[in-house]
Formats: sequence, C-alpha cells, structure tokens
Amino acid sequence: MDKEQMLSDAFLKQFKTGEELNSFLAELQKRGIEKILEGELDAHLGYDKHEKMPDSNSRNGYSKKKIKTSYGESQIQVPRDRDASFNPMLIPKRQSMVDGLENVIVSLYAKGMSVSDIEEQIREVYNFQVSTATISRITDAVASDIIAWQNRPLESVYLVVWMDGIVFKVRENSKVVNKTIYLAVGLNRDGRKEVLGMWLGRNESASFWLGVLTDLKARGVEDILITATDNLNGFTETIKQVFPESNTQICVVHQIRNSSRYVVWKDKKAFTRDMKQIYDAPTKEAARAALEDLANIWGRKYPYAIKSWEDNWEELTVFFGFPLEIRKIIYTTNLIENLNGKIRKYTKNKLSFPTDEALLKSVFLALREATKKWKMPIHNWGLILNQFLTIFEKRVQL
Repeated sequence: MDKEQMLSDAFLKQFKTGEELNSFLAELQKRGIEKILEGELDAHLGYDKHEKMPDSNSRNGYSKKKIKTSYGESQIQVPRDRDASFNPMLIPKRQSMVDGLENVIVSLYAKGMSVSDIEEQIREVYNFQVSTATISRITDAVASDIIAWQNRPLESVYLVVWMDGIVFKVRENSKVVNKTIYLAVGLNRDGRKEVLGMWLGRNESASFWLGVLTDLKARGVEDILITATDNLNGFTETIKQVFPESNTQICVVHQIRNSSRYVVWKDKKAFTRDMKQIYDAPTKEAARAALEDLANIWGRKYPYAIKSWEDNWEELTVFFGFPLEIRKIIYTTNLIENLNGKIRKYTKNKLSFPTDEALLKSVFLALREATKKWKMPIHNWGLILNQFLTIFEKRVQL
C-alpha cells in the first residue's frame, strides 16, 4: 500500500457513517463557495481584501443566503459592495442553486424522468424542495443551447453521412399527431462520428430532406462522399440535387425488411436464406446472379418482393464498389438506428409531447447523453482512411 492510499484510508476512518462524511463535504463545499465569492469581489473591486482601499467602490460586509447544492441546503455568507453593483457569477443574484445541481436536473430530464419525478427524486436524495416551475425553468434554458448547436458551422467534407427519421407523437390543436425528427450523423476526416443536426417535420418525405440537405450546405458542408439512407421514394434524387457527386447507398437491412413483408410466414426462413446470397456476394456481378436465382425460385409466388430489389438495384449495390472495411459501415443505417434506439430509451416515459419545443428539448438532451462516448475514431480507422484517400484522392483534403 502506497503512502497516498494510507493517507486516504486514515482520512476516511474519521467518519463513522456516510452521513458524517456527507456533512463534512458539504461544509467543505460551503467554505469553497465563500472563498470563490470573495475572489470574485476582489476582481470586481480591483484590489485584494487587505490592501489599502481606494476612493472608489469598497466592501460593505456580508449578507446571508440559502443555497441548494448536490450536498443539500446550506447557508453561506455573500460579500457585498457599497455600490451594490457586485453580481457573483457562481451564484447570481436572485438564484439559489449551484450549477452542479442544475446539471443533475438536466441529466435526469435527459434520461426520461418527468418534472414531477425529478422533484420527488431531489427531495428524497438531497432533502430539500425544488419546485416543478424551477425544474421547468432549468430545462427550458436548454432551448438556447439547441439553437446554438443547430446553427453551428460544420466541416467542409464528410466521408459518410447516415440519415434517418424517428416518429413521435405530439399534441397539436387538441389532437395527437405523428411528427418526425430527422437526424443526420456524419463521419468526419478524423474518423469520428458527429450528429450534424436534428429537424422536426411531418411524416418523413424526400421534400423535407431537401430542406435538411440545404441546411447542411448553408452551414459549410461542401461535399459528402457517401450517403447511407433508407429506401424512401425519391431520396436519391433529392440528395443529387444538393450534393451531385455523392454516392447514395440504400440501407440493405431496410430492403430485407421491405421484401420480407410480401412473404408469408411459412416461407420467410427459406426466402431470407436465398435473399442473403445477394448482399453476401463478393461482387456486384455475383449479387446480380443471386438476385436472378431468387427471382427464378420465388418470383412467380412473390413478384413484389423481387420487384423491390430490382427497382432500387443501383442504389442497393453501391457498397460493392468499395473495399470490405468501407462496405461494413455503409451498407446499413444500423449506426443511426442504434442512436434512435437510445433516444427511444430516454424518451419512453413520454407517450406524447405537449409541444414541438418539448419534443426538441427531450431529443436534444437524449442525443447529448447517447453520444457522450463518441470520442474515439471508428474501428480500423487508419486502414479505412487510406482506402478513402485512394478512392477519393481529389475530394479528401486532410
């Protein structure tokens, strides 16, 4: 056992219960806050506490203030000045809550807890009351974060952009209607994933996606090498209008689901096995031969299942033009669907949202929680980057 560990153990042995330790930490925090406030006043006045006082504004004793922190409620001394012009940044006037607790409230809201549930949780854990109105005010402050995030500049080039929509129920004019949150996730030149934005509209349509893509371009995106989408009618043409050089890959997993819905239950296993030969083929030519085999076996019984492959063939097989490592990240929209799943997890307690603003706030906070670990490049990034540089040498500038 090293010296640091021994000192730590000796320190903890002073406290017989968790309550004693919490009380000590609360007092430590209280003193720290008061010291910070003293330092803020020094900076405001322009001289330290024990220096000679200038003729201008000066100290004027203390006032008492109750504050709420993650250690509970406590009373602190707040230094004053004669001009009453001092407004601390740590705990501004007319506020009684330290940022740490506000972060706790926002985090609980992001994880799907209702305002009343958060109120109860804080009362039970921290032993003081925070009104539902205060909690709503704190979470409403996220609105300005959403505006800044949604309008931030983006990089000029993204190697891959995955796009998908997720449907929620929202109250509108005394009715509950379906609305879609449109999401775009980009893979940048450092190999990191990044949510490029979220947009709220009615049911998913290619015309709305045109507005999304136009917004991306207005925020600085000049080129997208590959787009990965579902097989929404007209989506490929829409992308070409804004990013004409982009290669559009329709999600194969979506295609499998769409084809399978035309097949009766007793045939699904055999049909799926034969269909697998298409997207597991080593080349586009071999995939075409596998589709012809599928048509010979099942075409007469399930013509629409075959037709859905034929109608979207060029966009479904774009991934065959790339090395295996790139194929794995573009032939499906699983990445963004997994993100959608996490958003659903955080919002599952809300059967419907009272307003568009409430929906955007909840999804934004859920996105922030779900992407906290998006800090490292994707697997095999060095190899994948070299492949992109070889294929798109003139369009990727590092």
